[in-house]
Amino acid sequence: MSLLVVTGTGTGVGKTVVTAALAALARDRGASVAVVKPAQTGVAADEPGDLADVRRLAGVADLHELARYPDPLSPAAAARRSSRAPLDIGTVALRVGRLHEGRRLVLVEGAGGLLVRYDEAGATVADLARALHAPVLVVTRPGLGTLNETALTLEAVAHRGLQLAGLVLGSWPAHPDLAARCNVRDLEDLVAGPLAGALPEGAGALEGAAFLHTARAGLAPALGGAFDAADFRRRAEEETTS
Repeated sequence: MSLLVVTGTGTGVGKTVVTAALAALARDRGASVAVVKPAQTGVAADEPGDLADVRRLAGVADLHELARYPDPLSPAAAARRSSRAPLDIGTVALRVGRLHEGRRLVLVEGAGGLLVRYDEAGATVADLARALHAPVLVVTRPGLGTLNETALTLEAVAHRGLQLAGLVLGSWPAHPDLAARCNVRDLEDLVAGPLAGALPEGAGALEGAAFLHTARAGLAPALGGAFDAADFRRRAEEETTS
């Protein structure tokens, strides 16, 4: 897998930390890796954005932010409010394609969820993934309400003919409640397979070797880690019945 789009079921589910974990594992195995944030919103020109977190967590410097809008809105709405040109998905695809020619791995982190709009015509992360012919990794949250959000996102992935790279829990709590523990099996039912990972809550506060260790433990072998989905599910179910 040399090109991957990271999206989510919504905002604040842990996409940036998952992207950083993927980048950290690739860097550790000696692969050249670039990370692209097509549109950063909600951050002023002089403030650090999501790619600053990726740099801090993963130690990757090949970072590309293609557009920035100050309002914390969808890229389309933020561009409209700032009177700036919206992001053009075709241009993004060309730039990512050029990066892909010289790297072993290119990670593209979307804004918000899979169907958040980038322009007034309604172009989305899903359209970008289709233009890139890239698989999509979906990041979701574990708690109450996630099943509906995740099911809708997975249906949208399938409806658009996109390849699903897996489903990752972006922030697994140290003390998961009953809903989170029960949701593990139900989320696997939705994805028709094991989870592709679960990163612990607070992983974004780690750095260096500690973050790399967490990334390896929290992502599945297909993503470069050592996450054991069956063991994770077993422990969640044991806590539910105890």
